[in-house]
Amino acid sequence: MGKPTGFIEYLRQTPLDRAPLERVKDWREFHHELDEKGLRNQAARCMDCGVPFCHTGKMLSGSATGCPINNLIPEWNDLIYRGLWREALDRLHRTNNFPEFTGRVCPAPCEGSCVLGINAPPVTIKNIEHAIIERGFEEGWVVPEPPAVRTGKKVAVVGSGPAGLAAAAQLNRAGHSVTVLERADRPGGLLTYGIPNMKLDKQDIVARRIRLLEEEGIKFVCNVTVGENYEAELMRRDFDAVVLCTGATQPRDLAIEGRELSGVHFAMDYLTTSTQALLAKDPASASIHAKGLDVMVIGGGDTGTDCVGTAMRHGCRTLTQFEIMPKPPLERADDNPWPEWPRVFKTDYGQEEAAAKFGHDPRVFLTTVKKFVGDENDRVKEIVTVKVGWERNAEGRMVVVEQPGTEQTLPAQLVLLAMGFTGPETGLPHDLRLELDERQNVKAEYGRYTTNQAGVFAAGDCRRGQSLVVWAINEGRGAARACDEWLMGRSDLPA
Repeated sequence: MGKPTGFIEYLRQTPLDRAPLERVKDWREFHHELDEKGLRNQAARCMDCGVPFCHTGKMLSGSATGCPINNLIPEWNDLIYRGLWREALDRLHRTNNFPEFTGRVCPAPCEGSCVLGINAPPVTIKNIEHAIIERGFEEGWVVPEPPAVRTGKKVAVVGSGPAGLAAAAQLNRAGHSVTVLERADRPGGLLTYGIPNMKLDKQDIVARRIRLLEEEGIKFVCNVTVGENYEAELMRRDFDAVVLCTGATQPRDLAIEGRELSGVHFAMDYLTTSTQALLAKDPASASIHAKGLDVMVIGGGDTGTDCVGTAMRHGCRTLTQFEIMPKPPLERADDNPWPEWPRVFKTDYGQEEAAAKFGHDPRVFLTTVKKFVGDENDRVKEIVTVKVGWERNAEGRMVVVEQPGTEQTLPAQLVLLAMGFTGPETGLPHDLRLELDERQNVKAEYGRYTTNQAGVFAAGDCRRGQSLVVWAINEGRGAARACDEWLMGRSDLPA
């Protein structure tokens, strides 16, 4: 610890964001950065806490506690305080292949379990991580590092999201020849098409890392859907091992009257078409567009927020976001103690932008949608909502109960379903004759990642279900080690 009294002397300070009404006019990232003095002061707030929880990477009460990839946070905080940026980058890369992704889109469970956070605002771990990796790129310290020797083994990684990229990077580092198969027209998975550009720039950030991986020897093949235009069994014959990182891309639907109407879309379809149009340098050409429309986002979470932010940039007329859960408290509840992830009320970037334009937070809590109403052209024109409560049933489980007399009809020409995902698409697991677990994820033990088919491994959301980018990186790295050990009898990759 560089400054024993830093946590007393310095208040938590994060960079200012661009003004909401300014940033909705473009698709550029909206965060500013602290200067070096400010960053070193923030790093000085890291305590010599004896038993740091920030890098524990555990699940408590269903949420991540600490860093799932076990980042050596106290170590690189100390190095930044002392101005040793290159050394801090080396420590960061010991555990994290892609700090430029996590430093932007991770919700920072590390900060939720920061010891300083028990009775004061936690250390700004995420901002410091982001600053370290960007300094590394600026200084030219991040360069391709191809392996010195090749093993002669060939591995296919199916899916190029964060789990797939992490698995590919580690397997390539072990000397295997890695081919990443991606069904979209560009690599990156949800990093490219599932997260909007204002949170994670595609050309400057995602493509930059893809180029590095290519220069290290990884081959990316896009527009390949295994099981359709490339037979699964042929893939098994072409490669010595396969790592499935296909994600949990089956969206949760809302089976109510009017679901078939035009204008009701899954959130990911909306976000994908928007990014595709942006990458084609014609944002207005998106096949699903919110300009001049009354937009309803059903569901909270990051995906719902991203829909809000995207609709704001499209120029929607009005925007409302419905959440079936109650509004969280402003401070930790008694049943949500440290070091659990703090389930408290927060205003994310999308809600901040909507509030700046429309004068109020767009979220409506304890509300669900009962029906979609269409016009004469079978296009949605209205939604019918109802207030709900949560009560225990005879079995003791909490269930949703509608509140009589609270129905409301609202205008809506675009409805976006952002209610999460139910699991992976089952076509490829079926083709590979893989066992599924009770949640319909690919069955593979955590830490081993082996499926019932020898030489086939599974990692990320297709194995654990919908989760965080940082957990996907954790699993990709773990599956790479398991695959390397299976191929070679031993592995020098980190556990």
